[in-house]
Amino acid sequence: MANKTINNVKLGLFVVAGILFLIIMLYMIGKDQNLFNRNIELKARFSNAQSLVKGNNVKYAGIQVGTVKNVKLINDTTVEIVMLIDEKIRSNISKNAIVSIGTEGFIGNKIVSILPGIGQADPVEDGDMLASKKIISTDDMLETLSVSNRNIAVVSEGLKSTVQQINNSKTLWQLLNDEALPDNLRKAAININQATAKANNTVNDFHDLLEDVKDGKGSLGKILTDTSIAVQLAEALEKLKQVGDNANKLSDEINEMVSGIKTDVNNGKGAVNTLLKDSAIVIKLNSSLSNIERGAAAFNENMEALKHNFLLRGYFRKLERQKQKEAGKKPAKSY
Repeated sequence: MANKTINNVKLGLFVVAGILFLIIMLYMIGKDQNLFNRNIELKARFSNAQSLVKGNNVKYAGIQVGTVKNVKLINDTTVEIVMLIDEKIRSNISKNAIVSIGTEGFIGNKIVSILPGIGQADPVEDGDMLASKKIISTDDMLETLSVSNRNIAVVSEGLKSTVQQINNSKTLWQLLNDEALPDNLRKAAININQATAKANNTVNDFHDLLEDVKDGKGSLGKILTDTSIAVQLAEALEKLKQVGDNANKLSDEINEMVSGIKTDVNNGKGAVNTLLKDSAIVIKLNSSLSNIERGAAAFNENMEALKHNFLLRGYFRKLERQKQKEAGKKPAKSY
């Protein structure tokens, strides 16, 4: 009888312990699912649920704040997610918050993450629809990696072909093995540096020249900055224009005069026409010239005869001696 009582007590304690354990487990599960807290519903819509199911966790700033209540298909391009969020967290979530679907770890369960929005906004209310953000899924990453792998394969093949061509190029290896190449490159670099330095000096000189011109220094600076020189240049140009006008007028007058002379000659007027076209005048002129030549010859003969005349011979000899004396010569002996 005593043993039976002990066994009944043990059975009762075991049943009580089991019931307590069951209650604790139910409490823990209910707490995890927010069954015993006051909750609000928030919604978000995505084009792809990415294997998200009812009961997945919802986190805000890395802290679990609720669970997924429902995932339903709105149409062929839209999926709506309903979240149960603890009422205590409502004041911390603003209406401009952004919802995204992620993964716990690399290959863990899907979760919903609520990210704080930018700027100030009012706290969320029960039934609010939050903005969603598309997150690159594992499938998208694998597809991108696949494309990258194919591109890398193409690049690798091209590099392989390039390396083979380089290995088969004798000219390239001769160039690389040329011991004089470094010296030539060094000399070329020195020449380039010198040319660059000269170019810099030229630019600096040109800059100084421009500064002097701006400051009115030098002939060019004075021409560009001195207003009096500009006025003088304008006056000089005006005078040159006047000279040109006068030259044009003179040329016109000369042309008119030549034209008049030509007209007179062609019409038989004036002394020029007479001299050029009257043959009688030409004959008279020739006759006059002949008479002048004969008269000059007769005059010379008469003068020679006078020199030998006994009355004037002494006079001419005296003149000859005087000329010789002036010339520094000894007078010739007279007979």
